[in-house]
Amino acid sequence: MSMTPSDQRSAAPSQDADTATRTARATIDAAGWRRRGEEGPAVVALGGGHGLSATLRALRHVTHRLTAVVTVADDGGSSGRLRREFDCLPPGDLRMALAALTDETEWGLTWRDVLQHRFSGEGELDNHALGNLLILALWQLLGDEVEGLDWVGRLLSIHGRVIPMSASPLVIEADIVDGDHRQRVSGQVAVATTRGRMEHVRVVPEDADAHPEAIRAIDAADWVILGPGSWYTSVLPHLILPSMRRALVSTRARKLVVLNLSAQSGETDDMTVADHLRVLADYAPELRLDVVVADPSVVEDVADLEAVAASMGAVLVLRQVRTGDALCHHDPLRLAAVFRDAFDGVVGDITSPPRGA
Repeated sequence: MSMTPSDQRSAAPSQDADTATRTARATIDAAGWRRRGEEGPAVVALGGGHGLSATLRALRHVTHRLTAVVTVADDGGSSGRLRREFDCLPPGDLRMALAALTDETEWGLTWRDVLQHRFSGEGELDNHALGNLLILALWQLLGDEVEGLDWVGRLLSIHGRVIPMSASPLVIEADIVDGDHRQRVSGQVAVATTRGRMEHVRVVPEDADAHPEAIRAIDAADWVILGPGSWYTSVLPHLILPSMRRALVSTRARKLVVLNLSAQSGETDDMTVADHLRVLADYAPELRLDVVVADPSVVEDVADLEAVAASMGAVLVLRQVRTGDALCHHDPLRLAAVFRDAFDGVVGDITSPPRGA
């Protein structure tokens, strides 16, 4: 039976609803997460080590348009040995970021484990991570740090990209004050482990440039994520390096800070979670934030933290983002849920201004 124009008009809304439903189903996976892909936001995550890895594991659930910008000041372990012997960027934190972005397929998990494998023996290979050696080999063959990392990313079938924050290895220095004693400490490991209050944290060389690819990624991003991680040695360096700080201040991207779940022995002893934010404001007073995420179990004074966040332009989001065990680890799915809500504009007064406005 043919439909009259009136029937067709009355049926159109139903057809539109069916189309919308099919589209919604096509973008939601079996677990209820929006499928990742080119429709996701462009996100840049800054940091290093285990903190950045936690952020990246969460962001993999939200978007494929993901760039990790990694600190290059590590001077300990396998990375430190390779850095000193070959005058190269320390590869360890870069390797960890690549491993965090691997897909959870047999291929991805197998190559992730290969990348993370550490040799154990009595000779020169003892405690070297295979991934560090692979990255160094590609750097020497290709003569380009980012291209070498891209090749490792292809091998692992990662979702996203990993970029060093600078093309030059950096040295972190700080004045450590313990009572009446003040000393200047040099090197990431020494700065992170020397007890006392940190002052005048800096990177050397002070005129080092941020990597151009990192600057381009920040400029094109929809969101920039800072933290969690070693606050003075993994998070703060991005705000100390002048060209990186300028990029973070000038970008139109929204900015979200994830606060740590515990103090780091030797580095942030006796600091409250609000003090962590104050450190960012002290070193980059012109930096404006949009969202600050904290687990309520670690917040000593909600009013204080909320006030500091508001002074930087941000809304405070209190969510359980730690794992259910006694360990101070961020849960990737819980953190992903917070990111998703922030990106969708459903936590606090968050809107997304049109780019170019």
